[in-house]
Amino acid sequence: MAGPRIDLDRGGKTPLAVQIYGAIRSAIETGRLTSGARLPSWRDLAAQLGVSRGTVRVAYERLINEELAIGMGSAGTRVAERLSPASTPAWSPEAPPLPELFYYDFGTVPLPFQMGVPSQDAFPFKLWSRILAREARRAATAPVAYPDPRGEPDLRKEIAAYLAIARGIRCTPSQVLVTTGFASALGLAVRGLELEGKAAWMEDPGFPLTRTALGLAGMTVTAVPVDAEGLDIAAGLRSAAGAALAVVTPGQQAPLGMTMSPPRRLALLAWARRNGAWVIEDDYLSELQLKGRAAPALASLDHGGRVLHIGSFSKTISPALRLGFLVIPPELARRFGELAACLAPAPAAPVQCAVAAFLREGHYLRHLRRMKRLYASRRESLLRCLGEVASGSMTVKAAAGLNVVVLMPKVASDVEMASRALPFGLAPSPLSPWYMQSPQQGLSLCVTNLDERRLSADCCKLAELAR
Repeated sequence: MAGPRIDLDRGGKTPLAVQIYGAIRSAIETGRLTSGARLPSWRDLAAQLGVSRGTVRVAYERLINEELAIGMGSAGTRVAERLSPASTPAWSPEAPPLPELFYYDFGTVPLPFQMGVPSQDAFPFKLWSRILAREARRAATAPVAYPDPRGEPDLRKEIAAYLAIARGIRCTPSQVLVTTGFASALGLAVRGLELEGKAAWMEDPGFPLTRTALGLAGMTVTAVPVDAEGLDIAAGLRSAAGAALAVVTPGQQAPLGMTMSPPRRLALLAWARRNGAWVIEDDYLSELQLKGRAAPALASLDHGGRVLHIGSFSKTISPALRLGFLVIPPELARRFGELAACLAPAPAAPVQCAVAAFLREGHYLRHLRRMKRLYASRRESLLRCLGEVASGSMTVKAAAGLNVVVLMPKVASDVEMASRALPFGLAPSPLSPWYMQSPQQGLSLCVTNLDERRLSADCCKLAELAR
């Protein structure tokens, strides 16, 4: 057979072998290549496309590895037998996706105003690539053995040292578990503390996916309001004094950005100690305090072993790492180590080793200093621009860390506006889904990936959509 039509983009970034593989896979999945059909030989397809035989071989080997094709020696390569369309579960475009209010699309270049992603134009990619390649080579030649499920010892050591310097937390590497991000650490904490089915306090407003995660664990979530001092402990006591857990963002409240005051911190710790409750500290953006020095972590004040501290590298290095950490009281180290080994082992060693080197060689702290200056400048530019072009349609409520929170007229729908902004290449996050009670209509505008050359036009478009 002549094979499917394959149009190669020789000037693109996608390798030719991947393009060939993709075209043949598409032809198989759409039925243009049926089960048992013979594919062209390496030599014939290479000559037809003007590429090397090795390039075609790589594409064919991937098809065979994924059981889309079968190598039959002298009989050539044929399309593997597949389920008939009648027996294949139908895929519906109406199937509910993951929440797009926070992740508008996976694996794509971040858009202006998009939350949760660091600057793409200021990250030291060459340095990071060199470190990552070096550690990958080292890992490839290391003895083949099961890695420590709690995380690479070197990374846990570097995290403990960093936390002592930057967040005031005195802990040993044995108290640090490496996780695949905040969500993994939260799940590990809920399971390790045996909180399923119990009651929890959560900030209102607070991160919707945290609220969803607690609900999936069978927990009853009580909305506790925040004010200028952070979580209102008195309101929590009135609503659910006997709760077993409080999840807080004391360093920079998400999404409004205030820092929890010292009296509130002490009151929260006293409640946890008195009731045998637990506090999960989501250290959201605290290392990226843009004005002054970040307040010490809540865990640094905990002398009763009631606080579990969660951090990640998503907003400082890359969310694609899927790398975070959980700091636990020392008496829980054995139990949590067993849970990690059985249910949530740390991610691949090369990435962990690269981050450890990034920390150990001083690159991480230098990078944070540069990013603070850059983000502070971009935030000021955004505030100035909003004041010039959008003052009649949006009101700035808070300059919250990496985000500027703006309120909109009550007649507007922030969810609808965020959806309407996407076709214009903008990804603001709606504010109302963060609330459990009395939602406010507004947008959270992240400053990390602003292009100051087009900032005025972007703000004008937001103002137009808000009207």
